[in-house]
Amino acid sequence: MLGFSTVKVSGSSMSPTFMPGDWLLIKEIRSTAHPLKLLSVYLINDPERLGIKLLKRIKEVEVDEVVGKSPQFTYWLEGDHPSSTDSRKWGWLKQDQVIGKVVVRYRRGRAKTNN
Repeated sequence: MLGFSTVKVSGSSMSPTFMPGDWLLIKEIRSTAHPLKLLSVYLINDPERLGIKLLKRIKEVEVDEVVGKSPQFTYWLEGDHPSSTDSRKWGWLKQDQVIGKVVVRYRRGRAKTNN
């Protein structure tokens, strides 16, 4: 990913904010020196399944000060849907597991109809 990328939402863990079929613009996270924004939605690497990427919202931030180094941040992330698999199962995640921040939804998915 070189600065920006796009993703298509395929699950319901962030509904009703983002729905399956929505297309999102993602801005790459290049530095771990500053904390990520509380309540914003980020694209992360699934901590349990290699190669899978997920959308989650940052609910809490912890700062671990290290003498002689930059502060290290850990995050509690949750999906907007109550049945989301997230930090309620995994616990706190390190910032290096965060790939990018959702900038905008540029196309809505098409609702399926049963006609």
